[in-house]
Amino acid sequence: MTRMWIEPVVAGAQMASSFYDTALLMVVRNHYNMSISSQISPSNSSFDDMLQKSISNFYIIYNVTMGLTPLLSAYIIAKIGDRTSRKVTICVPLFGYLISRMFLLFVIIWEWPVEVIFGSAALNGLTGWFTTYWGGVMAWASECSSERRRSLQLIIIEMVYGIAGFVGSLISGHLFGLLHITSHQGTILVFCSISCYAFCVIYCIFVLRTPEERSDSETTRLLKESKNTTIQANETENLAHEAPSKLILITMFISIILYNVASTAADDVINVFVLKKPLNWGPVEVGYGNAAAYMTYITSFLGVFTFSRCIGDLGLIAIGIISFGSGLTIMAFVQSTYMYYIARTVMMFSVITTPTIRSVISKQIQGSSYGKVFVVLQLAVEIIAVSSSAGFNKLYQVTLDWYSGFCFIVFAALAFISIIPIGIASCNNWSRRGQENMAVVSG
Repeated sequence: MTRMWIEPVVAGAQMASSFYDTALLMVVRNHYNMSISSQISPSNSSFDDMLQKSISNFYIIYNVTMGLTPLLSAYIIAKIGDRTSRKVTICVPLFGYLISRMFLLFVIIWEWPVEVIFGSAALNGLTGWFTTYWGGVMAWASECSSERRRSLQLIIIEMVYGIAGFVGSLISGHLFGLLHITSHQGTILVFCSISCYAFCVIYCIFVLRTPEERSDSETTRLLKESKNTTIQANETENLAHEAPSKLILITMFISIILYNVASTAADDVINVFVLKKPLNWGPVEVGYGNAAAYMTYITSFLGVFTFSRCIGDLGLIAIGIISFGSGLTIMAFVQSTYMYYIARTVMMFSVITTPTIRSVISKQIQGSSYGKVFVVLQLAVEIIAVSSSAGFNKLYQVTLDWYSGFCFIVFAALAFISIIPIGIASCNNWSRRGQENMAVVSG
């Protein structure tokens, strides 16, 4: 049973990603810092704005390249995974991560142009990127859990993801500045990232057992849990049976897309926002800030563990949306580091939303379609989120001189709008229950 646990892969890959993200941000910052310094003096009032816009433009191209290239491969990889082995949708993207992350090491050591990273983003995307990988992880977790425990199982995966990101971010800033080869800052950090990805690929190939290989006793246990689910009547468990599947799927898709558009755009802008005045963070502070963001995965798990005893899936989703939107509203007025952490504290339940929506969707579809449906969902989310993020980054550049926090107000509004489809699904569920109760009474 333990060999079916996907958690070691999730932890290793996210630790690697945390190392890489910090290294990439600081390498890009140092590159454009030197480039712009050769044109104007750092004491010039326009220096910070030029640096911000250069970093922002780099990430627009980087994110769009990496977000859109999975269009060519993600669904194909997912379909192969559904027909052959769940490992395919996890191993192929991880191998792509392993190869593409090496490009940053070459940029640091051999001083290649930083634009080489765009090629690594394209390679990463062609092997499925996070779209295929995370869809595969969600399909794996869904197939290894009963319907009754699915929401908790998916949030546990998110918690492991968050803990690994927290630890990785916490130490990444120190590794970047303190440990390096000769004058090349970041070499040890990127090497650690590559090593973690290598571990994940080896673990997937040689240790991990697919859900299809579970023993008869494990299958019997899951079947018993599924039977118990039909006996225990509550909103979470009866949602798939009581509400029209098409309405639930449509409302969940709309809500998760709107929410992730706001989330992705906010993360992209925050990465650049903290580098300028008044925060003006260095690598250590960036690492601590990312660690604070990953803490929300842990607090969200505790929230699901606590609230799921008395609130259904739709209520949990609403809590996550309100937490995220409120935190972004505060982020719009951040003028010092302590205010940033207050905003992150308010966002403590923001990670509840996405895995709970996935859990609701999984209860509407057959297990054999998990891989395709989750990858299509992730693909839709990423394409729309990445495409809109480019526009939001441009909006940030335009409003930089006027009011740099304006973007966060827009993101908060989008997050609050995403609660409307949840309300529609909830009202429909209550209406259907009322009709059924009346039918029982009249009968």
